[in-house]
Amino acid sequence: MSFYPGVRFLTSAAQPAQFVPDDGREVAFAGRSNAGKSSAINTIVGRKALARTSRTPGRTQLVNFFELAPDQRLVDLPGYGYANVPDRIRRQWGALMDAYFVGRASLTGLFLIMDVRRPLTPFDRQMLAWADASGCPVHALLTKADKLPKGQGLRALADVRRELGTAAGAQLFSALKKTGAETARDALEAFLQPAGPSGPRTAPAEP
Repeated sequence: MSFYPGVRFLTSAAQPAQFVPDDGREVAFAGRSNAGKSSAINTIVGRKALARTSRTPGRTQLVNFFELAPDQRLVDLPGYGYANVPDRIRRQWGALMDAYFVGRASLTGLFLIMDVRRPLTPFDRQMLAWADASGCPVHALLTKADKLPKGQGLRALADVRRELGTAAGAQLFSALKKTGAETARDALEAFLQPAGPSGPRTAPAEP
């Protein structure tokens, strides 16, 4: 079941000049390679193959734009932190991400995808720094929660929430078991709503 029946791929961008027009509202998804970003996107949207999944970390090296509804977009950012990639490519990735976060007025939220077993890597912290510098609210998904016993997963979540403080919301998530899918979808919808008079958009409180 697709929760966004009108969702469609728009374009892939290798450089800022190829980004779609900067209007409406868009929510970006970022995560270290092999953290389950594509699976999380597919689960939240309710489409099996909207974002490509791959057994090869780092395959997504472009900024991919999808239309969820008129004036509402989902942006799949390049998987980062992958191994066996030349420094030139890493520098290009950094420049592309810097241009994206600095230049997108339509960016209203960021989903940070982290493997619950290996959260808050240096790459995750870089994404948080970019989001903070642009004033973009963040919602962290601790993916692959099915890989840990429930108590261990909850402790990992508590540790991440304590370290993030007010910088981001956080929740457990499993694409395989659909754990946390509804909460993540609510966060996506909150980010897509226009800002009210009281201030910027924020994701809903997690259970």
